[in-house]
Amino acid sequence: MTDPTARLKAVRERIDATDAEILRLLSERARCAQEVAEIKSAQAPQTHFYRPEREAEILRRIKAENPGPLHDEEVARLFREIMSACLALEKPLSVAYLGPEGTFTQAAALKHFGHSVHTLPFGAIGDIFREVEAGSCHFGVVPVENSTEGVVSHTLDTFMQSPLHIAGEVTLRIHHHLMSCATSLAGVQRVYSHQQSLAQCRAWLDRHLPQAERIPVGSNAEAARLVANTEGAGAVAGEAAAELYQLNLLANRIEDDPRNTSRFLIIGPEDAPPSGKDKTSLLLSCRNEAGGLYRLLTPMAEHAISMTRIESRPSRQGVWDYVFFVDLCGHRDDAQVAAALEKLKTSANLFKILGSYPEAVL
Repeated sequence: MTDPTARLKAVRERIDATDAEILRLLSERARCAQEVAEIKSAQAPQTHFYRPEREAEILRRIKAENPGPLHDEEVARLFREIMSACLALEKPLSVAYLGPEGTFTQAAALKHFGHSVHTLPFGAIGDIFREVEAGSCHFGVVPVENSTEGVVSHTLDTFMQSPLHIAGEVTLRIHHHLMSCATSLAGVQRVYSHQQSLAQCRAWLDRHLPQAERIPVGSNAEAARLVANTEGAGAVAGEAAAELYQLNLLANRIEDDPRNTSRFLIIGPEDAPPSGKDKTSLLLSCRNEAGGLYRLLTPMAEHAISMTRIESRPSRQGVWDYVFFVDLCGHRDDAQVAAALEKLKTSANLFKILGSYPEAVL
């Protein structure tokens, strides 16, 4: 029988040798990234080197080729951090997000860009758009919809006036926790959180804290910050906020739907080239007449283009006048999509391509 001590020593030696090889390969990859940056800098000195479509292609390939035992999502997360660190060798990206620190929007930014970027918190969605428009940040991350509570209307409304494009999307599984300075639910008389989070936990709160006042605030992290120094108060927020503000976790995963997921958009001055699996987002309007919307959307059916979402919002140009936000499968450079968009452009009162971008890599 093999001596367990000798076997353990042999396995550890293999681990050490593997670690040394991983380090060598990481260094080689970083040098390749530096060389790519030098080539691009010579071609276009003012260009930043983040390529969302290239990252999406790499992550999809890595997941498809993953032999295990690590889960696909874990392998993708590791490679995202490698790409983030390599990109930061040239210049770290600055990314604006809906703050304060510890929000789900910051978590989405880090999931998409990796931890080697510089994240900057802002208090309102409009502020994020303005910072990116001014060039103070390379990109912004804004929430756009939740699987339980629907769209974030402020984000959609801001696109009406903004010249920015959608350069990517992130989906994030949302887990809400109840946190407080108190040590039990009996010590919670008021619950603070973003209005969407309160809605996503409505049934749990009705059942466990029916008498507690529910107070909406700008973000979950802001709620955690408020209750950190407030007696009798609790916050519904993510685990990162509890750690950041040193709060007691009184209940875990209190969201009513265990599949609760939020979608976030990456906004920037440009959208992305084709990655092979893309979406295109549009802003449209039509005449307010019978069959107007049907005729507006007919080109997509004629060219076999699948829509994944359509939302209406008041246009703010007239009473009962609406615009439509549409997501469809495919890139605007794809032949079928391009043909449908060309026909749409001639029939719509308002036609604006918000961006073509890679589908979220889960």
